[in-house]
Order: sequence, then C-alpha cells, then structure tokens
Amino acid sequence: MGARKKLMAERLKEERKHTAVAKLNNCPTSPRKMRLVADMIRGMDVNRAMDVLKFSKKEASVRLAKLVRSALENWSNKNETKNIDDASLYVKEIFVNQGSTLKRFRTAPQGRPARIRKRSNHVTIILDSKIEKTED
Repeated sequence: MGARKKLMAERLKEERKHTAVAKLNNCPTSPRKMRLVADMIRGMDVNRAMDVLKFSKKEASVRLAKLVRSALENWSNKNETKNIDDASLYVKEIFVNQGSTLKRFRTAPQGRPARIRKRSNHVTIILDSKIEKTED
C-alpha cells in the first residue's frame, strides 16, 4: 500500500470512528410506506427520533425504532468509554432502498388472474455525534 493510500485509509477510519451504522434488509413493507416514516426522523436527535417513532401510528415506525436502538448499541460498542447522552447523537443519514418483490396471483372477476406484488425494502441508518471531533 502506498503512502497516500495509507494516509487516506487512516483518515477515513478516524472519521468513521464517530459514526454508527445499522441495516435492516428484506423488511416486508413497501419502500414508499417506509420512506414516509424515515423522512420524519431524518436529521433529528436520537432521543427525539425515538419519541416520534414511539407515538407514530405507522407500522413501519416499530421496525425503525428497533433499527435505531440497534445503531445505538453499535455506537456504544464502538465507543466504550463515552456515554450516549454526552455524545448528542443524531440521525445523519437514513435511506430506504427497494428490496426483492414476491409476485403472486389472485383470481379476478370471471376467473382471470390478477398479479399481486408483495414488496420489501432495505433500510440503512447512520448515526453521528454533534460534538466536534478533537484531534488526539
């Protein structure tokens, strides 16, 4: 590995130290419904986002709340010495991609087949700390 590549890799590793990532794959909800809930919490503090998800009536909010808790645990495992409350974490990025689609048939009038598409999605959430990173 060259010197510039090594320096770049070390810099990226240092930047990723303050972030936490969690992914939810093949969630059996349509991406459109999941994006409605994901848009509500984008950019919020983690505590406020959890409150919003807790009191939302959408089914997708239960799955996203679980994903946020998973990202918090990932962050605490990565930064063992720091407290979650002192870090002032926020939802830096959250995006929903389309997953696989199950295609089924149901009978329509006069015995014709009608296609049913059961959609799924993939959700990725990235948490970051608002506190300025200090040079060690």
